[in-house]
Formats: sequence, C-alpha cells, structure tokens
Amino acid sequence: MPPPFSAAVLAGGRSTRFGRDKASAPYHGRPLARWVLESLHEADDRFVVANRPYAYLGVPAVRDRVPGAGPLAGLHAALLHARHPWVAVAACDLPGLTPAYWRLLLTQAWACQAVVVDWPHGGLEPLAALYHRRALTTVAARLAAGVFSLHGLVRQLDTRFVPVRRARLVGSARVLVNLNRPHDLHRLA
Repeated sequence: MPPPFSAAVLAGGRSTRFGRDKASAPYHGRPLARWVLESLHEADDRFVVANRPYAYLGVPAVRDRVPGAGPLAGLHAALLHARHPWVAVAACDLPGLTPAYWRLLLTQAWACQAVVVDWPHGGLEPLAALYHRRALTTVAARLAAGVFSLHGLVRQLDTRFVPVRRARLVGSARVLVNLNRPHDLHRLA
C-alpha cells in the first residue's frame, strides 16, 4: 500500500512562452491545472503553489517564500506546506498525468529523497515527481546559494529514477507531454 501523500500543482510561473496564465488555459473544456489536480485526487492533501489565487480550483493556494526563484521556490513552498512527508509535485501544464502514474512513483517511495522519471540520455521529469520532506534542507541551501536548477537538485538528492518506459505503461504516450505554447493545446487534441 502506498504511503499517504500530499500533492502540489505548481502554477506560479510567468507563462511567458504561453502569453497568458497557463494554469487557467482551457483544455477540453477545463483549465489545465484542473486536469493535473484530478490526476492527484488520491492525495490526502492537495494545493496549488502560486502567487495569485485560483479559487475556482477548490484547493488552497500557497505563495512562494522566495520570489523570483522559479520552480525550485515552488518546490520549497510545497515541502514547507505539505501535511505528509511525501509530496507529489507537478507543473500545471501536464494534462496527461494519471492517478496510475502517481501510484507507480509511490511504489518507489522508500529510502530516498525523490522519485523522478528519467529519459534515455539523461533527461529528467523533475516537475512530475515525488519529493520527501528530507529534501528540504538541500532545496533551501540551493535557494540561498542562488542555484535554481531542478535537474541539478535531483542529481544532488538521493533520488530513485524510474525509466520513462515504465511511466508510459501506466498512462498513455502523452502522460508526460507538457504544453508550453497556445498551439500545443491543439497538438494534443
């Protein structure tokens, strides 16, 4: 049985490539962030990390404590706010995530600080991953040092890597497709 976990959807970015608030962009009749939240419905504790409210999502919004530090600041806020030691952290632009994807990662959530999907040739998915609260010290140290790379963080932590082919077995081929520009919404239609 997987451990109880918290879930954070990161929606605090500036959406510069998208040109407007990405979390609220409609995808098949619902905002992108709603799709991600629904993939995390098995979490005991769900919230959005954003520097603006998203009341329509029906979950609390938590602000970054270190403004301007990108997704690392969002991860920091998520680890500080979460009720459980394990926190599923997802970007708001991954509508293909599924509950089965998160269950797969949770099966690997023991004796490590993070569970992250990796691609061949070193690619990582740090914004569709699990982090343990034990990672907070390292996250805070990197923020203080101005080193904001999530890939660097994942390589520094005691991380368990899950091959992308396993992640695709529990979802569709689109499980990890992110939407960075408005035309991407139509590409996945």
